[in-house]
Amino acid sequence: MVTTSQKLVISGYYGYHNSGDEAVLKSILTALEEESHRSNVTIEPIVLSGDPEWTTSMYGVRSVHRMKLKEVREAIKESDGLISGGGSLLQDATGLKSIPYYLGVIKLAQWLKKPTFIYAQGIGPVNRKMFNPMIRSVFKACNYVSVRDEQSAEYLRGLGLQWNQIHVVPDPVMGLPLPEAKVEEVSSVAVNAQGASVHTKLPVIGVSVRFWESDRKELTAIAAGLKKLCSKKAVHLRFMPFHLPIDEQASRFVMEMLGDLGNKGSEVSITKDLTDPQLMLQEVSNCDVVIGMRLHSLIYAASQYVPPVGISYDPKIDQFMLRLDSETVGSTDALDGDKLAKTVSNLLDQRSQWLKEHEEGITELKQEAKVPAQQIIKYLGSKG
Repeated sequence: MVTTSQKLVISGYYGYHNSGDEAVLKSILTALEEESHRSNVTIEPIVLSGDPEWTTSMYGVRSVHRMKLKEVREAIKESDGLISGGGSLLQDATGLKSIPYYLGVIKLAQWLKKPTFIYAQGIGPVNRKMFNPMIRSVFKACNYVSVRDEQSAEYLRGLGLQWNQIHVVPDPVMGLPLPEAKVEEVSSVAVNAQGASVHTKLPVIGVSVRFWESDRKELTAIAAGLKKLCSKKAVHLRFMPFHLPIDEQASRFVMEMLGDLGNKGSEVSITKDLTDPQLMLQEVSNCDVVIGMRLHSLIYAASQYVPPVGISYDPKIDQFMLRLDSETVGSTDALDGDKLAKTVSNLLDQRSQWLKEHEEGITELKQEAKVPAQQIIKYLGSKG
């Protein structure tokens, strides 16, 4: 069998030290590498990044600056195709620039006669109708389209894409493996809010928070729920900032409201400067339950068979929890601290039952997360 080498440009929100988005990139790179070992196609990735030097150092792949058009064009021109995704790239909730940028990169590849692949994207919200014909035109010219939820598929069908043109697959991070070199478990050693070592055998509750509501009422409710939980059970609250440095600030905001829980037998700690997605995944795997506002904190948890407790600020949180046949515990604008405490307490008491009910479904999602890589490698192999 003759092996062919194929260069693939990968476009997404990479190089910004957001653990969730970096996990998406690592998951895609890993899935492509694993699938290439089963085929006659070797992949040479070229990642478009906001910090190319860091991306190259972190993943050992070639990278060019995503905002330098000449570099992007040259990378695409010499490539054999372009992957766009994953993540929530095509949305206008955070501004007007995201959709034109990501569509522009795909369109540039199409102008250069390169095959284009949409990799497990979560599309929307798209509130401005002017973007609809742009998305329709670009996506209809793609060689493969996969999205991470049924709502994204429905949106594309509404634009005129046929149902059989769209694969609905899990988020790529469901397939992310733990690091090969296992780090010391958080249940043995952790670092508390002051930076001192904490030795604990308590149940570990992972907490991933972010700023969202202007009055911080969601963080106030989370703090109230955690205090209520600690009044009933001795636990180790392990704060895990996914997007540095802003999520560390949000974490410490909640930690200050908690005060000293030591007299109740509980402990509080926080991860420090974790940008490697697999090391964060290791942290999550050592938890007994994870409370998450960040989507990928919940995906990390589910992928490691850890019960996730979702707090919704965006429909993508609700959509992911529905894939687990679960619901969010509340939303940022209507969160009951008592309900949060009760939900976490029940999951701690009934963790084996939760696992029995969800293990098979999660295992299927982990396998399905590899489908886009399989389809892309298959396409490239057929053209080699």
